Amino acid sequence: MSDSYTVGDERENEQDGAAADRADGRNVSTPDPVDETTGETTPSIQHIADADTVIEAADLTVHYGDVEALKPVNVRLPAQEVTAIIGPSGCGKSTFLRCINRMNDMVDAARVGGELRFRGKNVYDEDVDPVALRRKIGMVFQKPNPFPKSIYDNVAYGLEIQGYDGDMDARVEEALRGAALWDEVKDQLDESGLDLSGGQQQRLCIARAIAPDPEVILMDEPASALDPVATAKVEDLIDELAEEYTVVIVTHNMQQAARISDKTAVFLTGGQLVEFGETNRIFENPENQRVEDYITGKFG
Repeated sequence: MSDSYTVGDERENEQDGAAADRADGRNVSTPDPVDETTGETTPSIQHIADADTVIEAADLTVHYGDVEALKPVNVRLPAQEVTAIIGPSGCGKSTFLRCINRMNDMVDAARVGGELRFRGKNVYDEDVDPVALRRKIGMVFQKPNPFPKSIYDNVAYGLEIQGYDGDMDARVEEALRGAALWDEVKDQLDESGLDLSGGQQQRLCIARAIAPDPEVILMDEPASALDPVATAKVEDLIDELAEEYTVVIVTHNMQQAARISDKTAVFLTGGQLVEFGETNRIFENPENQRVEDYITGKFG
C-alpha cells in the first residue's frame, strides 16, 4: 500500500457541498432517519465545523456472526483533538474503535459493512494493507502489554519491523519523551519493560505506539487498570498528545471523558451512536433524552 491513501484529496468534493453549513460553526448533519425500534431519530453523518476530518464512518456496521454489534454509524472525527467514546458495557464502543485500524480483522466471526474512511480513503478497500494502516493509526489497549524485552527494544520494535533507517537512539528518546517517560527510565533503557510499574508500562506502550509517527492514536480504556496517580499522569499525557496527534479514547469513566475530551460520542445499548458533539454540550445540554438519562445515571 502506498502512502498516497492518507492524502486528503478525496475529501474535498464531499466537503465543498457543506461549506455554507460549516461557516456558522455548528454541528451539522443530513436529515436524521427514524429508528424503528425506539421511534427516535438516529444520527446521520455529522461533522465538526472548522476542523479537518481525519476519520469518517459512513453507514459502518459490524456483525459477529448473526449478532449486530454496531448499527449503522455515521460520524466524522476532527484532527488533533481528543474524541471520547462513552456508553454502557456492550454498546459497541470498542467495536467501533477497533474498526478504525481494522483490528476486527483478527476476529473470525466479525463482518464489517459500510465504510470507515481515513483521510477520505476507505480502510476496508482491497488495496489497503492493514499493517501499513496501523503505522498511521496506533493502538493502546486497556491492559498495559509491554513486550518481554528491554525498555529500549519495546520502543524500537515497530521501527525495526518497518525498516527504519534513521537515528534509532534519537527516535526512541523522542518517543519516550513524547510519552512523558524519558526522565524516569533514561538510565535503565536496557532493563525489562516488565519491571516498570503499571502506569509506567502504559506510558511505555504509548511510546511504542507513537514511535512510528502515526497520525491517530486509539486508546481503549487506557487508564482503567491504573491507580489514581497513574491515571492522572495518563490523562495529562493525552492532553499533550492532542497537540500533535488525533486521539480517540474509549472510556467507561464519564468524569474522565468530561475532563480530557474535546468531542464526545455516546453509544447506547444495541450498538447505536445516539449523539455526538462538543463535550461540554453533551454533558451539560444533550439533545437526546436517552443520552441525558444515561449521563445523569437514570440507566447504564
